[in-house]
Amino acid sequence: MQIRIVSVAAGLLLLIGVSPASSQSAPVGPAGERRTDTALAPTSTTGTPVPPGYVIGPDDVLQIVFWREKDMSGEVTVRPDGRISLPLLNDVVAAGRTPEQLRAAIVASANEFLGNPNATVVVKEIRSRKAFITGSVERPGPYVLTGPTTVLQLIAMAGGLKDYADKKNIVVLRTSNGQQVSLLVDYSSLLKRQKLEDNFELMPGDTILVR
Repeated sequence: MQIRIVSVAAGLLLLIGVSPASSQSAPVGPAGERRTDTALAPTSTTGTPVPPGYVIGPDDVLQIVFWREKDMSGEVTVRPDGRISLPLLNDVVAAGRTPEQLRAAIVASANEFLGNPNATVVVKEIRSRKAFITGSVERPGPYVLTGPTTVLQLIAMAGGLKDYADKKNIVVLRTSNGQQVSLLVDYSSLLKRQKLEDNFELMPGDTILVR
């Protein structure tokens, strides 16, 4: 008896021109109408968490998503000159702006070509926030600050100090308010859990100099 009821229900659906499969899978709009424009839904994107006060810089990877404008959407890398290139819009200044400021600039430029443009800026990778370490370490060079990083942590990332390094007179060079300052770090005391204030958090652009 149960099988017969299902068959009758399926027959009724066929009589009104709706297949059982389509009645279950077709998306329904707010007013009950069936929609066929699901391909125009916004792209689902996930980005990396951005630190407080973050501004875009060279080498950062961004994803620009335009609602209903797939050809204008895509992933871009900020060039050394601080700009990104987008279809129709050509070059747009990205460096020095927050993601929201860049979004507003892109929307303003797109107004010339699109009606009511809707854009989203997603930060995929932060590569511009770098600190540098040079001198008597195993792996000198630039290191991306993907999160809060202290002096000891960056030295460890660089493979540690060489045997002949001056452990008591490590210098951190930092630019503050347009002027360069030197911060002295006693690595030997830090290893003894002394002068812990020397193990401060690094800022983008800092350079650790190990003699």
